[in-house]
Amino acid sequence: MSDLERYYRVLELEPGATLEEVNQAYKDLVFVWHPDRLPQDNPRLQQKAQAKLKAINEAREKLRSLKVNHQPKTYSTPYSPPEPKQPSPTNNPPPKQNPDLSGKDFSRANLSNKDLSGRNLSYANLSGANLSDTFMHKVNLRGADLSEANLFRANLLLADMREANLRSANLIGADLSGADLRGADLRGARIRSGERLLVKLIGANLAGAIMPDGEIHP
Repeated sequence: MSDLERYYRVLELEPGATLEEVNQAYKDLVFVWHPDRLPQDNPRLQQKAQAKLKAINEAREKLRSLKVNHQPKTYSTPYSPPEPKQPSPTNNPPPKQNPDLSGKDFSRANLSNKDLSGRNLSYANLSGANLSDTFMHKVNLRGADLSEANLFRANLLLADMREANLRSANLIGADLSGADLRGADLRGARIRSGERLLVKLIGANLAGAIMPDGEIHP
């Protein structure tokens, strides 16, 4: 079995599935295998969930990279590579690369359901932006302004959010597992319904973060 076939199998998809289908399968499987949904006192299940998530994340990243950076081609067998063509402004444009979005102004922007995984948004202005259900796995949000942003059910696994401004942001349902929140300002952020915590913070680093009640996390 090739690596490509294995990635599709991990995500329980047929080869050739669309990027939208890859993203949806990733959502579904992360929901099923997230360690927070399994008994904390069962090390075997927790270890299995961690391994599953690692494989799921790898499969999605590899397939996303393939689909974003390459146009699918079909060749007969045996295949002889075509003669190289001179670059032309209207022929065979280069694959799009993820732009550096550091310092950009996205205040009040509607970015709901967008895929921003791995992007550099350090020191960007996202104040009041709608980021609900947005994929931001391993995103760089260091020093970013997320004040009053809507991060409802946003996926921020392993995000770099050091010194980020999250004042009065809506974090209900957000997944911040493994995120680096050192020095972040969460004053007034919505993270609870009554006494129930509704944000996933498994493995998050909160050292020095200002919590919603104004207390500084040790």
